[in-house]
Amino acid sequence: MAESKMKNRYAEAGVDIEAGKRFVKTIKPIISKTFKSHVMSDIGGFAGLYSLDLGNINKPVLVSSTDGVGTKLKIAFMLDKHDTIGIDLVAMCVNDILAQGAIPLFFLDYLSMGKLNHDIAIEIVKGISRGCKEAKCALIGGETAQMPGFYAQNEYDLAGFITGIVDADQIIDGSEIAIGHRLIGISSSGLHSNGYSLVRRIFFDGLKMSVNDYVDEFGRTVGEELLEPTKIYVKIVSYLIKNFQIFGISHITGGGITENLPRILPTNCRAVISRSSWTQQPIFHFVKKAGNITEEEMMRTFNNGMGLIIIVAEKDVQDVVQQIQAMGETTYQIGWIEERGQNSALKFID
Repeated sequence: MAESKMKNRYAEAGVDIEAGKRFVKTIKPIISKTFKSHVMSDIGGFAGLYSLDLGNINKPVLVSSTDGVGTKLKIAFMLDKHDTIGIDLVAMCVNDILAQGAIPLFFLDYLSMGKLNHDIAIEIVKGISRGCKEAKCALIGGETAQMPGFYAQNEYDLAGFITGIVDADQIIDGSEIAIGHRLIGISSSGLHSNGYSLVRRIFFDGLKMSVNDYVDEFGRTVGEELLEPTKIYVKIVSYLIKNFQIFGISHITGGGITENLPRILPTNCRAVISRSSWTQQPIFHFVKKAGNITEEEMMRTFNNGMGLIIIVAEKDVQDVVQQIQAMGETTYQIGWIEERGQNSALKFID
């Protein structure tokens, strides 16, 4: 009896080891669907093993990134819907390494909950697996932590870690961007996973709306709009870097166009962006009006309908646009590169 009591003390403190073991057993067949032939380990070991097939990569460089989902998680909690938030997790990491021209190889995740809710955790992992399959990378491991007293009931946090590969001679770092190059924007799916602290304040504190309220402009409920998954651009970027010379890729994430596009520009170059050159999704107009937000703040907070910005030579613009559209994506010619001089790195025009 005393031995049995001792074995249960950890569970009494809020950590159920047996539940964790059952969870790992359940997710194995879900995760294994993301595996490639390069995966050399199974879920449950101390580390994930991945065999590199360099193919025609002469100077391999591993590229890595980490990110989370931020307060978009609060929308998942409010809706009690957890099967898409994992797509956001993968997208936020994968889209970052695409900006360097890297192709994703494998992904790791970190899930932390106060007490392991088996059903919720399974839904989260399903979303992560869906994201990995879309990104053509393997989910080879992760960590599921039980942290009693750290989170509200059925709330959690997520972090993701991606590793990709690129040939050193094909790294896209923006250093060859030149005056006269053109900017092509590829549409986002909506807010993606940025600006949600402000968005939640506008909808729920300012407008006193519910996630179940229907909004005519969206054609769906507030919750459905706000939980729309972040778009993953692996298919498009993989094709473009194989068939065209891409001089720069900017992932329009936290900080919007204002903060992200200048990160890839050489010191002698300025990007000129025509704000009227693309059509924003209704969510951005709604948020701007309801929150009384200036155009300047919108551009430095949200993606405003642009998920990626690709920089190409003028001669390739039409072909690149046609290929992106042929792949089912919405794209716009949004600007050009000019000499910076003493000016700022970015100029918006109407």
